[in-house]
Order: sequence, then structure tokens, then C-alpha cells
Amino acid sequence: MRNEASTTMEIKKMNRQHVFNLIYQRKKVSKQDIVYELKMSLPTVTQNLKDLSEMGLITNAGTFESTGGRKAQVLTCVNDVKMAIGLDITRNHIGIVAIDLAGDILATQRIRFPFGANDEYYRNVGSFIDAFVERNRFDPAKIIGVGIAVPALISEDESMVVYGAILQNTGETCSRFSRYIAYPCILCHDSEVAGFAEFWVANDVKNVFYISLGNSIGGAVFFDNMKYLGDTRCSGEIGHMIIVPEGKKCYCGQKGCFDTYCAATVLADTAKGSLEDFFLLLEQGEKKTVEIWNVYLDHLSLAIHNTIMLFDCTVILGGYVGMYMEKYSEVLQEKVEAQNPFKMNRSVIKICQYKTEAIAAGAALRHIERFIKAI
Repeated sequence: MRNEASTTMEIKKMNRQHVFNLIYQRKKVSKQDIVYELKMSLPTVTQNLKDLSEMGLITNAGTFESTGGRKAQVLTCVNDVKMAIGLDITRNHIGIVAIDLAGDILATQRIRFPFGANDEYYRNVGSFIDAFVERNRFDPAKIIGVGIAVPALISEDESMVVYGAILQNTGETCSRFSRYIAYPCILCHDSEVAGFAEFWVANDVKNVFYISLGNSIGGAVFFDNMKYLGDTRCSGEIGHMIIVPEGKKCYCGQKGCFDTYCAATVLADTAKGSLEDFFLLLEQGEKKTVEIWNVYLDHLSLAIHNTIMLFDCTVILGGYVGMYMEKYSEVLQEKVEAQNPFKMNRSVIKICQYKTEAIAAGAALRHIERFIKAI
């Protein structure tokens, strides 16, 4: 049987987490607000605030405007007390991001460096991180870990690549990836953590399907504020939903996958490999580019429609193409709505808030999430 002391300690930890999470989510809150919203006694809240302050996690940031009585103190989190680093590993680049406890980006770097599952590559990754930390004058003692995101399916314990067709690295392990990294590491699925980053900052939704429109297409599913991974951790793999039967050949071996019609390269390849140039030509109204874009939107709207029919939830668009979608969201919304037979339910499409390095930020946020849960 569990003894009374351990139960008491668990209750104290739970109360501390509830208090911290409220301050974290609200950003600015008073002691009285905490008492009222968490239904805790004033002495319990006071003790937890004292503990969190001694841990360096919260601080007094002045006072609220008076409502007639004594001014209430403003309590807020100390976001720079800890930080995390995220890596976005692709075929030809490494993206590096540092974020604080709030998920705000402190620094970024993108390095052209072709992937290779070998000791030289991993040694360079470690050197890149060390140089990144030194150049930005980060305190290594504040770094709680490094999240390594790859375009691959990851084992449940986040220690191994179980399907890595894009980088041809099936079977690669976190321990080999991190052998020259001086901080605790976890291995992450790129689109899953990009979706996690968007869900982290989307406070107004609880059910989300995130679609990453990158050089390959992935997705992530969140229901009732929880990640849904599926029975075999393959949920969200919308890139391999067939939208054109017997269509173009996909790298997965199937034909007609969403990935073959809406990956960022589909657009970039028509503008000499530059997605930026594609959208410049689109803004200029170049006829061929407009035609390509309209076909792209038709395929994208079909995939979104199918997703909404299945899950009846908000869809967030991210990835390289998602960065440019703000101007075209209304047109896309209309195309999706035209396919929706249930006119009483308006489809909700949102554009990503992390415009750059969402994958690396999401990988770093996994460490922030773990840190907060351990408070």
C-alpha cells in the first residue's frame, strides 16, 4: 500500500503544478485570481507561490490597477530561467532554434549540410550546437535538452527511427544522433512536433489537425487538448492519403498520394527550385504560375475537406507553403466550403503562427513540456 507521506507529497506537487500552469497560461495573474480559479485555500496558494519563487520560476512584476482596495501584485513566469534547443534535420539542411520556457524563439540558424548516417555527420552536429550556444552567449546550465526532429516515424520511447524512407535512416538511434551533443536528447517526428508547436500557441482550440506542407507532407492530430498518435503511432500521415487514384508515383511506393500533389517542391520546381520565387511570380500574376497554383489549391482543398469530414475540427496549415498561405486563405476556405455538405458547420482553417523553424521549435518544446510537467 502507498504510505500517507508519499500521497501527501504527490498532492503538494500536483497543487504546485496547477498554480504554475495557471500563471504560465494566463501570463499575468494575482494571488487572489489563483485562489478563486483553482479553489485552493489562501495559505496553500501562498506556500506554492513561495516555493515557485524560490525555484526561480515566477516573479513579482508590479501591481494591477486598483479596483478600490489594495493593489494586487502581478505574478508572472520567469521565462529565461531555462531554455531548450531544437534541431530540424533534412536531406540538405540543419535548422537550429533556441526557445525559452514560453516557447518564444531566442535565436535561429540554418546550415546547409547534407545528411549522412555516419560519425562525421554527428560530430559536426555537435560542433554546430556548441558554436550556436557560444555565439549567442547562452548559459549551458540553463539548457534542459535538445530535441532532434527528423522526417521519419519514431519508436514509442523516442529512441529509434522505425521508418525513415526520406533520409534512408530506418534503424538509426537517438544515442548515435546525440553522441557528440552535451545535453539530454530526444528523437522526434518532424511533422508531429511542428503540429505540437502550433497547438502549444493556439490557445483557442482543443481539436486540431495540423498539416505540414513541406518538401514532404506530414500531419499531427490533437483531440481534447491531447496528442493522438494512433495504435501504431502513424496517425496524421496525411501525405499518404490517396487523392488521385492511380495518379503520380509517391516515394512511399503508392500512386496518387497527397504528398505528390501538394509538397512544397511541387511549386518550387516550377520556379527553378525557389518557393520564394514561385510566390513572387504568383503575386505578379504570371499566367502559368497562377494555373499551377489553382490546381494546387484544388488538391489541397480536397485533402482538407476529407480531413474535416473525418474529424470535424480546426485545420492548421504549416510548413514551407504554410508560411505564404495568409494571402490565399480566404480562397482556400471557399474551395473547402464548396465541398462541405453540412453548411451549418463552417470549416475552420488557420495559418501557422510559427512562420519559420516550426519543426525545430516544436522539438525544443518537447523538453519544455517535460520540464513543466516535472515542476
